[in-house]
Amino acid sequence: MTITLADLVGYTDRDLDADLARWFPDAGLVDVPEETRPVASFLERLAPADAAALAALDRRVRSGRLPQFLDIFDWSYGFGFAENDCGLLDSDYTTELTDDDVYSVGADGGGNLYCVLTNGQVAVWFHEEEVLEGGTRFDNLDVFLWSFVRYRAVRAGKLARSEVEADFLALGQDGALEPNLGLLSLMK
Repeated sequence: MTITLADLVGYTDRDLDADLARWFPDAGLVDVPEETRPVASFLERLAPADAAALAALDRRVRSGRLPQFLDIFDWSYGFGFAENDCGLLDSDYTTELTDDDVYSVGADGGGNLYCVLTNGQVAVWFHEEEVLEGGTRFDNLDVFLWSFVRYRAVRAGKLARSEVEADFLALGQDGALEPNLGLLSLMK
């Protein structure tokens, strides 16, 4: 039986820790400075389930006990686009957004940031074009983190692609299925 989006509601608080302990027990720990951009005002702009997921991740990030799995560093978590003089466009390349519209939760290793949007979706901000690229979205943070943890586990040789491929397809997330940039295509 494949997983559904409804199955993943609450994943960040309920199952993330166990998955990280299973697949990344020796990973270094996330360490962000105390002055990292607060998440509280952004949480107010989210629907309750989305706010709960981001609050759960934020508690883990700031605890100093979260294993490093998402390139969460002082420059990638809570990134200030205006403070760093970076443009921030929506996927239409014309709609300008502000720091109030996104909260970055980590990076991809190439300078691109994973950002939670006020509608709860997660999208990739491509630093070269300063845009939240189309075709990179996940419906919410819970499904993004579930997918990303499995992507990293496959890439690390701790989980077989065949064990998660049907679930990735069933979830139907652009950020996992996009032919060139999706996590599933990058698992090869």
